[in-house]
Amino acid sequence: MLDDIVLQGGQVLTVIWLSPLLHGFVVSMEERVQRGQGPSIFQPYRDLWKLFHKTLLIPESASWVFFWAPVVAFTAMLIVPMLIPVLTNFPLPLSDMGDILGGGLILTLGGFFILLAGLDTGQPFGGLGSSRAVMLAILAEPTLILVFIGITFLDHSMLPFVANHLLARDPVAYWSPAHIFLIFAFFILLTVETDRLPIHSTIPYEIYMIDEARILEYSGPLLALLRWASWMKQFLLYTIFLNVFFFPWGLSATGSLGSVLLALLIILAKYGAVGLAMVAVDTLQSRLRFYRYQEPLALSFLFAVLAIVADQL
Repeated sequence: MLDDIVLQGGQVLTVIWLSPLLHGFVVSMEERVQRGQGPSIFQPYRDLWKLFHKTLLIPESASWVFFWAPVVAFTAMLIVPMLIPVLTNFPLPLSDMGDILGGGLILTLGGFFILLAGLDTGQPFGGLGSSRAVMLAILAEPTLILVFIGITFLDHSMLPFVANHLLARDPVAYWSPAHIFLIFAFFILLTVETDRLPIHSTIPYEIYMIDEARILEYSGPLLALLRWASWMKQFLLYTIFLNVFFFPWGLSATGSLGSVLLALLIILAKYGAVGLAMVAVDTLQSRLRFYRYQEPLALSFLFAVLAIVADQL
């Protein structure tokens, strides 16, 4: 059995090193579905290498927020893997630092600092992206909180490991209406939080830019940290969705080297499947006008409320 501290570090390293691969896979599959050749799934690693070797340029109007926002965002993504089941289905030494709501708060903290960074330099695109991100967060963040509250009502605990055990071992709880509604609500949130709702785009046109606009002034290592933090957030949301809500199986129960390696292989398979589902959502839907962003988010909010009501009946 591997030492618990080693496993804790392994969970963090898994998120760090596999998050660019997940992003590369999703982008590559999306291009192939649209009949393009697409970049290699390893392209994000090359992009990070290139950005870390470029010169850092900071706008004259930038304050300390501009420099520290990427550091805070990246650090926040390093803390969350300590609180949630990534490789093991049992708590590790630092897992009691926070519960599932605490993990959601840390994820939101990183996004909040990036929002401030978009406003910090005073350039119009940053303000545009930050204002649009806030408009999305008005519905997305309360719904995320409701989803987390819903799962705590279901398993009577604030710890994600308890939810994993309950859903993996109790078919009645897994197939209950409350849990099904929570899965639907979280899946819709996943499309928003990972930029797969068809109002997002990485195309540098003003009409489409949301997250890209907030980091338009960044370059070099700071831009690398921001992109890496964004990919890590995507990986962490996939982890919560799969290991706590949708597919709580396939994690190491013993902590042995063989079971951990098997868990890594299962991660590649099930995260890839969800990535393909995200590609399908983004590709098959017609691109929405921005002002219609509230429609899927309102549906997600409704599912979360129905989950809580169903659990109390």
